[in-house]
Order: sequence, then structure tokens, then C-alpha cells
Amino acid sequence: GGALIPVSVALEQKLQEMGGDERAAYLQEAGCVSCLPKVISSGLQALDMQCFFTVGADEVRAWGVRKGSKAPQAAGMIHSDFERGFIMAETIAYDDLKEHGTETAVKAAGKYRMEGKQYVCHDGDIFHFK
Repeated sequence: GGALIPVSVALEQKLQEMGGDERAAYLQEAGCVSCLPKVISSGLQALDMQCFFTVGADEVRAWGVRKGSKAPQAAGMIHSDFERGFIMAETIAYDDLKEHGTETAVKAAGKYRMEGKQYVCHDGDIFHFK
């Protein structure tokens, strides 16, 4: 069976209009939580998908890809030329970045990886495609 997730669209819209501190205070005072993370997670699971991230100087972006996809297929989600010209993916696991705090610290810990065409993407991977 499918998951049933009750959602207050009015609440979610109101939360999106607030800043981070204001949102946290409002949720604490109201004694509730946003359902969006659960909706997104359930949707990805139902569709047999996962997310990977790309990081630029001024943008972090999440991309959806089918579970079991290889790195070139993930690159192709960004642009078909990236899939055709795929050389490698500089890869950081989300949990490693969370643990170490910065890309530099991840590299210093030896957790920064160069992955080839056969690499199977994992949920939360952070890629720089070459």
C-alpha cells in the first residue's frame, strides 16, 4: 500500500514565506512540524528514486535519479552532453560532508573520491562531473 500523509497546504505555504529563525520559532510555539521532508522522501521512495547534489559558487541543487543509476546517467540529468562526454565524477558522500563540515576537510580526511563510469550513485552523493 501507498503512504497517506496528511498535509496542511496553508501551513506549508506560510512556513515557506518565513525566514529560518522565524519558521523555527513558529513551529516550536505551534507544536508542529513541516510535512514537506516526509512528503518528498515518500515520493522519492514510491518512484524508486534518490537524490544527488551539485554545488557551485552560489548554488546548491538537488537532482532526482532512479536508484541504481550510474554516474554518467546522473550527469545526463543535468545535460545530455554531460552524459555523452562523461569522464569521471568527483564525489563526496553527504554524511562525510556533514561530519567534516567543508569540502577541504573531507579531502583531508581522505573521503573525497574519483568515480568512473561504472559507479552506482548513492542517495545524497555530491558530484562535480568532469
